[in-house]
Amino acid sequence: MTRILLEHLDESIALELNIARLYTLFHDLFEDDQDFWWQLAAEERNHAALLQHEKKNTSTAIVPEHLLAKDMEALKAANKGIADLLERYSGTRPTREEAFRTAFTLENSIGEVHYQEFMDRKSDSLSDELFKQLNQEDKDHANRIKEYMKQCGIPDREYI
Repeated sequence: MTRILLEHLDESIALELNIARLYTLFHDLFEDDQDFWWQLAAEERNHAALLQHEKKNTSTAIVPEHLLAKDMEALKAANKGIADLLERYSGTRPTREEAFRTAFTLENSIGEVHYQEFMDRKSDSLSDELFKQLNQEDKDHANRIKEYMKQCGIPDREYI
């Protein structure tokens, strides 16, 4: 596996874990929405675990070319932005609406949209198909957040 691919994997793993941390924080802060946030956090951790598995099995695994975002700088910026949000929200509690809008915006960001595009595209290989089967339930967080926001009467505008 090339150094560049390893860097992309590391940054993509960090992105999934950072989003999971943010959703876990929202789980802890918003009792009425605990189940919703917990499910999303678990799915983000699952995404990270699958990427870690691909990284550990470099001798046999082929990471699907469309799985990782191509723009490393955008991945790094997304990770920094989420780290900043975690720090800010740990010190100053966000409103419920702010939490949902933040999540909705993140799920429409480069890393998450790219992941969803991979999940939605036609499989080109057995590796692609196996990865998709493992992630059947993890589809379209942005739409799920949007629907939940609608149920809660929160406008679905992006936030950050």
